[in-house]
Amino acid sequence: MPPVVEEHPEVQVFDEIALIECGVRTIVTRSLPVGMTYPQFEVMNLLARRGEGQTPGQLAAALQMTPGAITNTLDRLEATGLAVVEPDPADKRKKRVAMTAAGRQAYVRAMAGIKPRMGSLRESFTQKEFREALPFLKALRAWMEDETERLCADAGGIAAE
Repeated sequence: MPPVVEEHPEVQVFDEIALIECGVRTIVTRSLPVGMTYPQFEVMNLLARRGEGQTPGQLAAALQMTPGAITNTLDRLEATGLAVVEPDPADKRKKRVAMTAAGRQAYVRAMAGIKPRMGSLRESFTQKEFREALPFLKALRAWMEDETERLCADAGGIAAE
């Protein structure tokens, strides 16, 4: 007789979130213009939603990317002519990121590719269901951010000793 597995709801929630994230990556990746990667789309989507002119550090923090990963992604966006990384006019030590005209066009094409999937999503669930899920998901995200900050602070304290 196989052992009985105790299903903890908090573990099930994180399993579901991981599976949803994997599905989102798959759907978005398959809808992107040829040559655009998911991390590049994430950066462009963030610039489109929050505004251009953010620093690489701000983008990395928002997307939970390492400095090396954001640098690599921005280098690739620049190499393909989709973004520019320029010195901040007010503080030459900082850099600011913006999409080029070609980048904005590529972003529009990417969103057009995703749009049919979003339509299907909206047909499958009601606005009420989405609204009811949001408070829990936002609270869970806030808790995770607090825990991550605590872990980083603890790791920093240990490394500094």
